[in-house]
Amino acid sequence: MSNNIEGKVVVITGASSGLGEATARMLSAHGATVVLGARRVDRIEALARELEGAGGKALALATDVTRAADVQRLVDAAVEKFGRIDVLVNNAGLMPSSPLERLKIEDWDRMIDVNIKGVLYGIAAALPHMKARKSGHIVNVSSVAGHRVRAGTAVYSATKHAVRVLTEGLRQEVKAYDIRTTIISPDAVATELPDSITEADVQAGVKAFYEIAIPADSFARAVVYALSQPDDVDINEILFRPTKQEY
Repeated sequence: MSNNIEGKVVVITGASSGLGEATARMLSAHGATVVLGARRVDRIEALARELEGAGGKALALATDVTRAADVQRLVDAAVEKFGRIDVLVNNAGLMPSSPLERLKIEDWDRMIDVNIKGVLYGIAAALPHMKARKSGHIVNVSSVAGHRVRAGTAVYSATKHAVRVLTEGLRQEVKAYDIRTTIISPDAVATELPDSITEADVQAGVKAFYEIAIPADSFARAVVYALSQPDDVDINEILFRPTKQEY
């Protein structure tokens, strides 16, 4: 029985660690060709070599998702080398949260640029290719924070809620092209995300909360579940947390 993943060309942003790295490993193990984008090119090149050494197909390209041209180059490289793009996983994100009263405007801008614009740039790069083939799947990463907001997370929650809104709008617009869309909203998953917090007290609190974090492959399994469905099944949203998490 086909897993509906084997042989597909999957572009993953933020692939140098955490959710993106775990997803690349798992999809490659399921037979996908993975195209890896991230700023830390040494990490994705090492990952690509590892996956190819295990018999997989991989390509790594330095990518800053705040630059539309970078994201376009990543997708175009996938199409040029492998003939198409079947799946885009818009994973790159950061979380420099802080109370609004601290006026961390630079952090606000970074979250908007990466978490919202980066997703839009991915859609802009992949959608024309998918429309032309009348086939494709776009997976966007939101968060439980995109469903719930609490003090200190207002801007981050706003960006992740925006991802949900954008993806739902996209879902409705691409029905004519048989393109599927999925929003995945994790919470405490063991990644480097808390390291992006610039306020020491906030970072300490988040890291204490993340003591219950579950492994990044929990996210990768959610991606596999969404992608492996028959083409006439569109898994639109997955939300998950550690079993121990109350928030």
